[in-house]
Amino acid sequence: MAPPAPDCLVIGIGNPGRGDDDAGRAVARWLRGQVAPDCRIVEHDGEAASLFATFEGAATVCLIDACVSGAPAGTVRRFDAVTAPLPQGAFGLSTHRLGLAEAIELARALGQLPDRCVVYAIEGLSFRPGAQLSPPVTAAVPLAGRQVLAELLRILPRHATTSTR
Repeated sequence: MAPPAPDCLVIGIGNPGRGDDDAGRAVARWLRGQVAPDCRIVEHDGEAASLFATFEGAATVCLIDACVSGAPAGTVRRFDAVTAPLPQGAFGLSTHRLGLAEAIELARALGQLPDRCVVYAIEGLSFRPGAQLSPPVTAAVPLAGRQVLAELLRILPRHATTSTR
């Protein structure tokens, strides 16, 4: 029997070997130890079917990923995925055919989208294989992390700590 889904789940998405594509996972690493133990933090590669399975059953999900929307590198944007689909094309960075936007829409179509599903996107600059995070994205990691913590405090106060790293 599978363990019950957590009611709070934070998923950092990305590929650590492709520069700014690692932004979501970097935020997840930054958040470790700053949320209550019952709010699970996961790093994920972003493949749609597996991602959908990861957040299936959770009541609140915060997803963090890199995006390319034309904004300045390091810009952090927030999307409420329950009220509207993600902007088309901004999350097409997955090395798989389907990624974050498709996982969310699959969950929506199956009536399994979490009650609260928020996406934080960090505008990327470089996605070269073997590259590190670019300076603007590196600077955005704690900013995005603090925004996720504020979100958790607002909607589920017991899940965030008072740490302000």
